[in-house]
Order: sequence, then structure tokens, then C-alpha cells
Amino acid sequence: MEKQPHDNRDAAIRLTMMPRDTNAHGTVFGGVILSYIEAVRHTKHERFVTVAMKEVIFHEPVYIGDLVSFYAETVKVGNTSITIHVDVEAERFGNKGQRVRVTEAEVTFVAINEKREKVKIGK
Repeated sequence: MEKQPHDNRDAAIRLTMMPRDTNAHGTVFGGVILSYIEAVRHTKHERFVTVAMKEVIFHEPVYIGDLVSFYAETVKVGNTSITIHVDVEAERFGNKGQRVRVTEAEVTFVAINEKREKVKIGK
């Protein structure tokens, strides 16, 4: 059963999609959506690199002017890595209140230091 948009969550990030974010078909590049996924707010660590995207599902297109909200849930925190499940919803431009689930992903990040070496989270 597919999850539906939720009204009782606070978004980690909210962005309005602009023409610079679109492809020739007028929809937002999937890579633009994925570029906003981050791990910093879920730990006290400041630097992470993405090491894996276990699954990315694009349910619906995102259009210019859509207000896109990212909701993140921590799945697992290890010594050096964190896995986050992200749901992305869009409030359709011109249809205030119409919200659709557009993307979901499970992403694993590894903590690094200023020398780009893998370190324990929080160190």
C-alpha cells in the first residue's frame, strides 16, 4: 500500500522549484531533488559524504513552481554511517493544498573529517 502525504510532520527543507531546475520536458530533474537530501541535522557531526542510495522511487513528476517538502527519518546510526529514509512531497503550484508524494529514497552517508577521512560520528 502506497503512503499518502502527511499533514502532521514538519519538513526538514522546503523549496520552490524554479525553471533552472527543469529538463526539456518542463519537469524537475530527479538529481535536483536528490541533491537536497542531507544527514547533518540528524547528528552532531558536520561533514558527510553519500556512499549509497539503496532505493530511489520517483512516484510523480515535480513541476516549476511546486513547493517541495523533504521529510527525513533516521533508519540507522552506526559508528561511522547514518542511513536516512526520505519522503518528498510537492504542493502543486496553482492548486493550493493539493499535495502529492513525488519521491522517496533510502540514503546512507559516512562521516568524514576535514581531511576527508572516515571518522566516527560526532568525533
